[in-house]
Amino acid sequence: MTFPNSSNINVASLNGIKHLGNFISDIQYNSGAIPSNKDGSHDPWDHLEAVMGLATLGFHHEALRGLEWMKENQNKDGSWFNLYQDNLALERNKQSNFSTYMAVAVWHFYLLTNDASVLKYFWDSIERGLLFALSLQNKNGAIAWNVDEFGAIDEDYLLTGCSSIAKSIECAIAICELSNKQDLQSKLTIARSNLLHAIENPEGIFDLKTDRSRFSMDWYYPILSGAKQENNFENLINKIEDIFWIKGLGIKCVADEPWVTVAETSECSIAFKKLGQDQIAAELLLNAAAIVGENNVPFMGWQLEEQIYWPEEQPSWTSGALILAADANNKLTPASDLFTSNQFKP
Repeated sequence: MTFPNSSNINVASLNGIKHLGNFISDIQYNSGAIPSNKDGSHDPWDHLEAVMGLATLGFHHEALRGLEWMKENQNKDGSWFNLYQDNLALERNKQSNFSTYMAVAVWHFYLLTNDASVLKYFWDSIERGLLFALSLQNKNGAIAWNVDEFGAIDEDYLLTGCSSIAKSIECAIAICELSNKQDLQSKLTIARSNLLHAIENPEGIFDLKTDRSRFSMDWYYPILSGAKQENNFENLINKIEDIFWIKGLGIKCVADEPWVTVAETSECSIAFKKLGQDQIAAELLLNAAAIVGENNVPFMGWQLEEQIYWPEEQPSWTSGALILAADANNKLTPASDLFTSNQFKP
């Protein structure tokens, strides 16, 4: 497949993707917020994915501004709202996986810079976000995905969201280990163990209201979560290869939609890299790097039937996901194993 804009991205070097850092930094607001949608809005998770993209490419000042935005806009209960326009909250529900991802971004920055003062500075924000999520943990280990604007907890549990939370807790434990925060480390270790047990034994626990198995994320995010799924990984891989992977193009976001997306392809590349499937991981990375515009910035995805970039948007977090996948595959920075290795001593 030859796309309308042939890619000149060299994902094997930082210089080859540095223009993506320029792209993200150019659209960053003065507040530090990084918009990801066409209307200039963003959610906290997407914002942090773009922050990590910046940090990977050496845009440390801009990345710190992005982390500072998180600190300044955190709610008193440790959460963040669902959607923002710069500093203005547009949707006031609160997702649990949004509240924990700060731990991943700050730990990532530390791995890149070896600057422990960053861990100390952002720790209060990280801790409060974690405690918000843990307040939503069910006795079965899973964590409810959302609290609405009136404070009602949605008693549903998303496999993808909980997998992201598990990785966030893992990074927080690494910070605790380094910072000698033993009391919280113990609490997080227990919570993570219970959460991973749910991810390893998902039947009857997740997606109780809506079947989300048609989304590719439900199949590769458990691989990234830190769960031990030796007996299940073959099933996960087969599902991805049989249903979601369009050879030569990338990973479909949804099984029954003719649409491959750069973010899913990039994240799935990291999952295969974690499994030691280096050849597949590298192929997926190249697939993701090919779906770009004339500025060599990735579009959200490619519509297979209409043969068009769709939607015609270039989200900042999509570039962030591609940057992180390039690092994971090609070991470009000291943080390259962030998603492929356990971040604390077992």
